[in-house]
Amino acid sequence: MSEYSVIISNISKSYGDVSAVKNISVNIKKGELFGLIGPDGGGKTTLIRILTTLLKTDTGNATVEGFDILKEYKKIRQIIGYMPGRFSLYQDLTVEENLSFFASVFGTTIEKNYALIKDIYSHIEPFKKRKAGDLSGGMKQKLALSCALIHKPKVLFLDEPTTGVDAVSRKEFWEMLKNLQQYQITIIVSTPYMDEAGLCDRVALMQQGKILSIDSPLNISKQFNKTLFSVKTENKFKLLTDLRNYENMNSVNAFGQYIHYTDLSNSNETNKLEEYLKVKNHTVIKIKKINPTIEDCFIELMKQ
Repeated sequence: MSEYSVIISNISKSYGDVSAVKNISVNIKKGELFGLIGPDGGGKTTLIRILTTLLKTDTGNATVEGFDILKEYKKIRQIIGYMPGRFSLYQDLTVEENLSFFASVFGTTIEKNYALIKDIYSHIEPFKKRKAGDLSGGMKQKLALSCALIHKPKVLFLDEPTTGVDAVSRKEFWEMLKNLQQYQITIIVSTPYMDEAGLCDRVALMQQGKILSIDSPLNISKQFNKTLFSVKTENKFKLLTDLRNYENMNSVNAFGQYIHYTDLSNSNETNKLEEYLKVKNHTVIKIKKINPTIEDCFIELMKQ
């Protein structure tokens, strides 16, 4: 028996002249929480739709739990759960009616697999008589996940499940995903949020249909080979402009209130930079060496 739940081999897909996915190959282990990380247009949704047998490839192939996505798509649809990016449940049915319907489609019941969804469904069970269309964003998210899980799938596909959801609900959602791993369900989740990458076992960083890197978040962060500094002064816009014009500048990127900066010399010393900023009339100068984030690594990989 293979250790891999999903095996992707040289998959490509185009829409007219636009290449959405370009020659992608990756193996995803059984029980792994695997992230497809990247901006809109990166190819994440297209890849998930191919793996869930909703789209055909132009070239290449893949297997899900040993089943061929082209030849055995009906078998795949019986063993996967899929939560699309847009809420797609029946708005006019209640919470309970939606869940019962999806259970019946797969020949099971809410009672039979209640233990699997209990931690998720318990948040919305007090509102089980409410119509799905009247739920908040976070509650819709939990209902959609419950419906995707009610038949105990072997592989769970989640396409940008936290987009447009508040920060608290996002945190709760990822805690739920980590708890699901105890059931040995392989989870493949796409997200544009770089901070969510660190919550995955492994990630594929995607840009314009290509995979830039595949590894654990920690190992990807270790690949950043420059000394990184966060820089802050009283005038962020002027700081951004002045750093970009600094002769020793290697990279300058805005991160919230701070600027992430690397120097051509790759030195730990900050004296020259601080003197330059003083000459440019900056005050309250704060320069600190920091560890790179996944987002720093992603930006660096995009330049290569």
